[in-house]
Amino acid sequence: MDFTVRAATKEDCKDIWRMITELAVYEKMADQVKISPEDLERDGFGQNPLFECLVVEVPEEQKSTDGFIVVGYALYFYTYSTWTGVCVHLEDLYVMPHFRGNGIGKSLLSKVAQIAKQKQCARLQLCALEWNTPSRDFYAYKGAQDLTATEGWHMLRFDGHTLDSLAQEDAKGS
Repeated sequence: MDFTVRAATKEDCKDIWRMITELAVYEKMADQVKISPEDLERDGFGQNPLFECLVVEVPEEQKSTDGFIVVGYALYFYTYSTWTGVCVHLEDLYVMPHFRGNGIGKSLLSKVAQIAKQKQCARLQLCALEWNTPSRDFYAYKGAQDLTATEGWHMLRFDGHTLDSLAQEDAKGS
């Protein structure tokens, strides 16, 4: 299968958003998607982009049954480790089901790794749901370490009411 991995543009935001919602359905969390294509445009393609994104395009003759030629994406951003310095966090890597098994996911992951090396990142990190064995197996096959298993790290989150409460606490602790 022919495909091209390229940097996303503002014009890709509707396709990226479509695939974000497809991924959320797969992850059984469709109700948690709160962003819009306009949010993606503002946050990724404005004056101070908060993320970068790659998309995969197939030729018109290989488009999806729904007529899409943008069939995958990898959305990532930079973080900082006080132990190792600059890192890249891969938020999402997604390929539409019909296009899986053609090396698209491998190409996206490899391209993000190349970008990380070019930016002198110390590591590429990501999260995978515990039940998502195909993804976990894919990343393990490519050499990823499961830090929950090896180091005991857990991902924690404040959002909604808990974030509001935390933000309203007195910073002095009184």
